[in-house]
Formats: sequence, C-alpha cells, structure tokens
Amino acid sequence: MVATLATSAISLTCALPPRQGGSTRNLPWRRHERQCTRKAGPGIITAKFELKLPPYPLNALEPHMSRDTLEYHWGKHHRTYVDNLNKQIVGTELDGKTLEDIVVATYNNGELLPSFNNAAQAWNHEFFWESMKPGGGGKPSGDLLELINRDFGSFEGFIEEFKAAAATQFGSGWAWLVYKANRLDVGNAVNPLPSEEDKKLVVVKSPNAVNPLVWDYSPLLTIDVWEHAYYLDFQNRRPVYISTFIEKLVSWEAVSSRLEKAKARAAEREREDKRRKRELDEGESPGNEATELYLEGDTDDSETE
Repeated sequence: MVATLATSAISLTCALPPRQGGSTRNLPWRRHERQCTRKAGPGIITAKFELKLPPYPLNALEPHMSRDTLEYHWGKHHRTYVDNLNKQIVGTELDGKTLEDIVVATYNNGELLPSFNNAAQAWNHEFFWESMKPGGGGKPSGDLLELINRDFGSFEGFIEEFKAAAATQFGSGWAWLVYKANRLDVGNAVNPLPSEEDKKLVVVKSPNAVNPLVWDYSPLLTIDVWEHAYYLDFQNRRPVYISTFIEKLVSWEAVSSRLEKAKARAAEREREDKRRKRELDEGESPGNEATELYLEGDTDDSETE
C-alpha cells in the first residue's frame, strides 16, 4: 500500500512495511522535522512534514493491539493528518515552523485556525505511538514514581484518575499525564485554570485534537480515546482498552525520559525569567536615569541674530 502526496514541486511517498519480519527502527522517518525535496523545476525546493513509523514493527504490540489496528490507525488516519497538514500550510507563514509551534499558533487561544486539527492530530499520534512499547505496562520507578506518589497519593491513585479521565472523555479525545510548571491563564481552554501550585504532575483530558501544549503543559503520557483507536480490537469496550493500555502497553521509560526533559525545560525558563527580571530591575534603578546638564555661557545659535 503506497500513499503519495504531490504539491508544487514536492512529493511524499510512504509505504507500509511488509507483513512479516523486519524492524522499522532504522527507516527514514524523522521526528517533527521538515525535509527538503528537489523536483522538476530549476532551483525549486520545498519543505514538508513526513510521517514517522512507530518505534516498533506494526505487529509488535499484539495481542494487546493488533497489526490491523496499527495499519488502519497509523497507516490511514495518522497519514491523512500529515498529508492534509502539508497541503494546508504550503506557501503560508506556517511553512517552515516546527510542528509544536504550528499547534500552539493555530490553537489561537481557543479560536481554532483551519490547520490546527491536522497539526495537533499529527503531533498527538506520534506521541501516542511513542508512549507504548512491546512488553510494556508494569510500574514506573525513580523520580517519576516519587512524583506520582507525591501528587496522586499512590501509583494506584494515579491509575484510577487516569482511567477515569480516559473513560469519561465524552466522544472523541485524549487523556494525558502532564508536568505542570506554570501559572498560565489558559482562557478558552477545556480544563480549569491552573492553580498556584507549580511543578506537579496532573491528569487532564482534551476533546478532539486539543493537546496540553496549548496550555503550556509538558505532556508525558497519552491515550487516544477516539473510537477508531480501539474499535477493531475492543469494539465499544473502551474501559477494557484503557486497562489493557495501562497494564500491557505503556512505556514508562519513555514517560520518565519526557519528565526529565520537562523539568530541564522548566528550570531553563526559570533562569530566563530571573535574568529578564534582573535586567528590568537594573534598568529601573535611580542611578540609570538620564540627567540633563545646563552649562553657563552656552548659547543656542538658532536664537542669535
């Protein structure tokens, strides 16, 4: 099965891997990067997002998530989001921006711009595939487990809250574990405003394509609860799908790695905020006020005849 997208002087050709054997790890799909492609026409170069394969063979999550589901969900739905996004942004001010920047810009404080859904769904799905691994599940360790115990009371408390968020997201959407390290006013967002308690793990849910990037949260884990994510394997039994995801598929190593990056990002932003405040304070100090000097004997030639 081959899908090809052609726009002015650019094409994307992507085939599903063969059904038997072979790892997908070394195939040339890159995370959120834009590749330059030269085609007919002198000097014409355009850049575009490319679909990335999951970090495991499409049958590697069986029996918990079937190859048929991956071929349908990744091979059709995710591919469509990427293809449509490229068509929407080519030649616009969004062309050349990172996928994350496009998501935040087109969210537009809740007044969604046309390319938001495709951009956010392209990002969400890649994040979802990388949240799972063959032989996943179990329990996290280290700093991640310590923060879960601190913020949810126990690992079991987190599981209960995460399952509830995923099960009660009405219609299509996502449930997330995020690292919150801000006091951002997220007007027009589905979730309530963040509290004054910073630097904590929280569970949130979002409708349709919305993801926590638009609230300035750092996503650590997500589950897709759009019906096409689980219907082939579980029909309408969403709670069974959610339990299977948590118990058999979650990659806690990926979640731990994301947490470390989120903490580093928060620390860097704190340092930058302190630097800006220090510069502002120094700029407003009395010693920096401009002083005018008037010397006797100076004459304005413009006023003499």
